[in-house]
Amino acid sequence: MFRTQLFYLSSEQLCAYDCQRGVLSEGVCFPADAAGVAAFEAHLEGRAARPAYLLTDLIEEDFQRQSLPHVGGRAGRGLLQRRLGQLYRDTPYRKATIQGRDEEGRRDDQVLFCALTNPSLLQPWVEALARLKTPLAGIYSSSLLSAGLVSALALDHPHTLLVTYQSGGLRQSYFQDGRLRFSRLTAAIDRDGVAVDVAGETDKTRQFLTSTRMLERGEVLHAVILAPAAQVAGLQAQCQNNLETAFHFVHAERAAVKLGLEETPALADRLLLTLLARRRPPGHYGMGAQACYYQLWRARLGLYAGSALVLAYCLLWLIINLWGIGEASRAAATLRAEAQSYQGRYKAIMDSLPPQVEKTQNMKAAVLIEELLAQHAPGPQAMLGMLSAALERTPQINLLQLDWKVRLPERQEASAQPRAEHAPAPPISSLLIGLPKGAPQTLHVEAEVLLTQNDYRAALNSIHQLTQDLARQPRLTVELEQTPLDVRPTVKLSGKAATAAADSKAKFTLNLVWTP
Repeated sequence: MFRTQLFYLSSEQLCAYDCQRGVLSEGVCFPADAAGVAAFEAHLEGRAARPAYLLTDLIEEDFQRQSLPHVGGRAGRGLLQRRLGQLYRDTPYRKATIQGRDEEGRRDDQVLFCALTNPSLLQPWVEALARLKTPLAGIYSSSLLSAGLVSALALDHPHTLLVTYQSGGLRQSYFQDGRLRFSRLTAAIDRDGVAVDVAGETDKTRQFLTSTRMLERGEVLHAVILAPAAQVAGLQAQCQNNLETAFHFVHAERAAVKLGLEETPALADRLLLTLLARRRPPGHYGMGAQACYYQLWRARLGLYAGSALVLAYCLLWLIINLWGIGEASRAAATLRAEAQSYQGRYKAIMDSLPPQVEKTQNMKAAVLIEELLAQHAPGPQAMLGMLSAALERTPQINLLQLDWKVRLPERQEASAQPRAEHAPAPPISSLLIGLPKGAPQTLHVEAEVLLTQNDYRAALNSIHQLTQDLARQPRLTVELEQTPLDVRPTVKLSGKAATAAADSKAKFTLNLVWTP
């Protein structure tokens, strides 16, 4: 939990407290003058970066409850702000709280307007905080905050007047059905140094509530006086119940136990400050430009929290990866041990076998080469498929003979020539098994074409169609080596074109070269 600062402001002084985990330190008080403000700034040196909460307990605080038409959304917020400006135009410290709606008629909203009517009491202290860029979280009213005491003490009277002794004096706050309606602060000691009559001040407050129609005539006002046990006996002697006022006394020790305080404070200041430190409600009065420092502090805190989360994620990721590396290392060690065990067993089995004609390594290599030959070795199937598809479209042509070969580079072909007896065998080219790439293949085709009544033009057209179909195949080269009719200019033509002849057949040859 972060250390925070709590300030309690009255008309005469400001008291500063350090708070950690809801526990307050001893307060340091500064008088409400120029010297006190200067001493307050010196006190803030070194702790200005801590968030601060300012609780006010001033006489110049006004409360008014009015009925306004029920309007929602932006229009309703604008209506509240305009009415606030009309009621309290000379102070920025003002607030409007909707406390419910009428049960009959138009069901108007019941709004409590409150404000600190003398802003000069706050401005020197707020400006001092702004000069040191202290993140001020909110400005609070002890009257509005005392609703938390009513809830903690379970005061469920319909008309409750909570009376507390505070640094500013005697605070009387009127609650109707648990909602604050009015509050007034009077001096606890009069000009003659005599304690103020609590019963008399309570009677004045009841008369004011009755005159303003907050409390109907005949209704009982329950005055709850919060004081230390040692003072209760004297207060009971002063306060006597009557038809319109009933006094109740709550020991400050009980309130301290409810809020978790180890020591019972003499004044209600520490009760309210403890309530503020532990609940941290939103600020009661606006702070204007001063709120920016608190927003910056929250943004910085968010960045720190985000960085911490990223760091935690990275550490978790690192731990998981280290654990994974350890698991992988242990698994690898287990696999190595198993491999060594299998190798030992294999060696023992091989040593127990009789001598073999060939080693198993050579047999394994032979099987591997056989698989490579089956997968990558060149074969005539591809070229025969191309030739067969072309012959399907030229039925006039019949095959006579095929000669398929694999074309190796010249140095490889030279090594493939017959060798002398007892000479060492040359190495076999890897191209014969299609590694690293397929070797070019050749196919010598001898075929015959049907001659119908010596119609060489039709025969040549059939051969031309065959060669064109073959040439369309990718990476296939077609060469017409011999045709049925030799039309070269160096060859003599002979024959009788006018003589009718029976159907016959003429031979021709093709050379096909395909590069896989």
